[in-house]
Amino acid sequence: MHLTGSESLANRTCWVFDMDGTLTLGIHDFEEIRETLGLPVGSPILESLRRLPPDLARAKHQQLRDIEMDFAHRATAQPGAHELLELLLSQGKQIAILTRNGKDIAHATLDACGLIDFFEPTLVLSRDCHAPKPEPDGILALLNAWESAPTAAVMVGDYKFDLMAGQRAGTTTVYIDPAGEFVWSDYADYGVRSLKSVVNWLEKT
Repeated sequence: MHLTGSESLANRTCWVFDMDGTLTLGIHDFEEIRETLGLPVGSPILESLRRLPPDLARAKHQQLRDIEMDFAHRATAQPGAHELLELLLSQGKQIAILTRNGKDIAHATLDACGLIDFFEPTLVLSRDCHAPKPEPDGILALLNAWESAPTAAVMVGDYKFDLMAGQRAGTTTVYIDPAGEFVWSDYADYGVRSLKSVVNWLEKT
């Protein structure tokens, strides 16, 4: 997959970004997190917690937040993140974040990696605001706030849930995979190995 061949992406006015592994370097070891929380191997964490008895789920959610906050304080920006966000804002684009993280953790992450000033606080959406990805609720809420159609939007992410959410909302999807394996390419319209590729492409169109 390559980011070539369509000027329609440059004309998209609304850009929604996943956070961890997309705007930040991926440092989460999700299997280790599952093991720490005593959850089934390979199962989505939030969905697994939802199936637990309420009292146990609350305790596990707090444990998860403690783990996530530790990662948040160690976050660093993905190469090209600053340049891409600056370019989009200079072009008058709308930008937002949709993460499966908690809202407080999202703000701590963005602060740690120097990206927080790019985003209005109300445009950092989390699992505390809407049903988590792959549900499209967060994207649809953003489009409603922007009074924009899905055909004006792009969802950028590094995991299948990001891309599935974009597809379900009717947006274009951009899949970032630094390894270049693109194992979830079925859910993506475009694939890039770095955010700098998006910057370079947009500057040429």
